[in-house]
Amino acid sequence: MDDKDYMKRALELAKKGEGFVSPNPMVGAVIVKDGEIIAEGWHEKYGDLHAERNALKHCTQSAEGADMYVTLEPCCHYGKQPPCVNAIIEAKIKRVIVGSGDPNPLVAGKGIQILREHGIEVVENVLKDECDKLNEIFMYYIQHKRPFVAMKYAMTMDGKIATYKGLSKWITGEKAREHVHRLRHRYKAIMAGIGTVLADDPLLTCRLEDGIDPVRIICDSDLRIPLDSQIVKTAKDVPTIAVYCEDNKAGLLDKIEKLKANGVETLCIGKKDGHIDLNELMYELGKRDIDSILLEGGGTLNWSALDSGIVNKVYTYIAPKLFGGKEAKTPIEGRGTDCPQNAALLKNGKVMMLGDDLLIESEVLNNVYGNS
Repeated sequence: MDDKDYMKRALELAKKGEGFVSPNPMVGAVIVKDGEIIAEGWHEKYGDLHAERNALKHCTQSAEGADMYVTLEPCCHYGKQPPCVNAIIEAKIKRVIVGSGDPNPLVAGKGIQILREHGIEVVENVLKDECDKLNEIFMYYIQHKRPFVAMKYAMTMDGKIATYKGLSKWITGEKAREHVHRLRHRYKAIMAGIGTVLADDPLLTCRLEDGIDPVRIICDSDLRIPLDSQIVKTAKDVPTIAVYCEDNKAGLLDKIEKLKANGVETLCIGKKDGHIDLNELMYELGKRDIDSILLEGGGTLNWSALDSGIVNKVYTYIAPKLFGGKEAKTPIEGRGTDCPQNAALLKNGKVMMLGDDLLIESEVLNNVYGNS
């Protein structure tokens, strides 16, 4: 095995932390001595041991003179855990092979510099693209202090998200819906509009065994969410935020108190272009350590998100069905773009079959905030 093979193993380990370590990155570490793996570790849970210290804890023999493969630059500052560079130096590791550099200003090359100053050989950028991709959420959040936003929708091959009567269960099959629940486990929060809540009365939880429920964020300018909705009735068990517009606050005080009594946090946000200012909302959610959002809105909220420039990624599930109907809803409505040249552009599309359904995962090229 060579450096890339050991780094691939470290990536496999890192992925085990998905959904459990937010807002920290997923990190895996492998320790190799005399061509033999003597320890493995990963960041298992937010606040627990980092991957490097976890691996050192499980060494089957002395790590002195060994190589350590780690998917992200070792930290050099005190947080929930002490610096990993200290543990690496104390263990007398000979060589450290790193996948990604850490963009966190508290690290950002300093971890590698400290290791080299202590005579440890450091090899950088091994499987860098794969390691960067693994932590695209962390990379974005740590630099912008705003959540990484992924829009998700399921549609038929003729671009409908419901029939003309508004019925949408179910467009896709079981495998596609299971994939959605894996996304709900991965992303810190899920966001929907009040229209979706009133039409479908969803739970917006993760149904995977041992899965983590996302924080539920409901964009609801006038706080129309019913007190007997599934979301309100479960808000004491699943963190829930109802977002309303600042200029409506005076007439909503009674509803705010009733929602709080049911466990719903309310968040007052300014208005822009007739709806909640989504950029201001992203700023406020970022301050709450919400590093990522899965947007499961209807056509109106989806357009507002795109128009506001907050969308980083799009998951498009396509079912081999045709609904037809001039009035049937589509994934993105609102005003829409004025000409083809001003369309939201997607790149790096990946295609996956999920049973009979198709998933296209794409990055948003002209995300306004992300490119600013």
